[in-house]
Amino acid sequence: MTTSSFLNLDPTALSPHDIYRLLIGTVVPRPIAIVSTQSPSGLNNLAPFSFFNAVSASPALLMIAVSRKENGERKDTHRNIEETGEFVVNTADVALLDPLVHAAASYPYGVSEFEKVGLSALPSVKIKPPRVAESPAQFECKVFKLIELGDSGPGSSTMILGEVVQIHLRANLYHEGKIAQGNLEPLARLGGISYAELGERYEKPIPQIK
Repeated sequence: MTTSSFLNLDPTALSPHDIYRLLIGTVVPRPIAIVSTQSPSGLNNLAPFSFFNAVSASPALLMIAVSRKENGERKDTHRNIEETGEFVVNTADVALLDPLVHAAASYPYGVSEFEKVGLSALPSVKIKPPRVAESPAQFECKVFKLIELGDSGPGSSTMILGEVVQIHLRANLYHEGKIAQGNLEPLARLGGISYAELGERYEKPIPQIK
């Protein structure tokens, strides 16, 4: 492999949209979650996010990155989290693909995606936003830190770090302190409108260096 085998791209010469397409098409597969929030007046909201991951165990932190709308306005999820400080990260498995995709549609503010996409709301234990009953794992979160990224224009986003205050797991997922991977069918996000499920699974231990 030589340097001539690679295409070299300067991010400063690309539009935010072009960079976004490159990132989501190459940083794959990504986990995807459905985030449930509630407005100060009690209106529920759902939205999927694949700019999402676990970032710390002590404190227990999850991260989602919420981009701005094309006009620079905050999305409903961002607005609700900023105003209430609470949200639930509901992990997605293969069975949730259809409702997850429909939850990504631009419904008017105040419309409950729970009702529109056919998902069931369960009450949370320590926060107000409800959980998604069909999700295999649900993490009740309180805002740990909000980090603004960019100038609030196209391509900008807010990194939201949430401290996990309660965990809910489908009963068959937890065995002897670990997640039973064989009972988990996670949904993976690829580029564009593409998704994937896991294929062959295997284990590879880390070498012990003496």
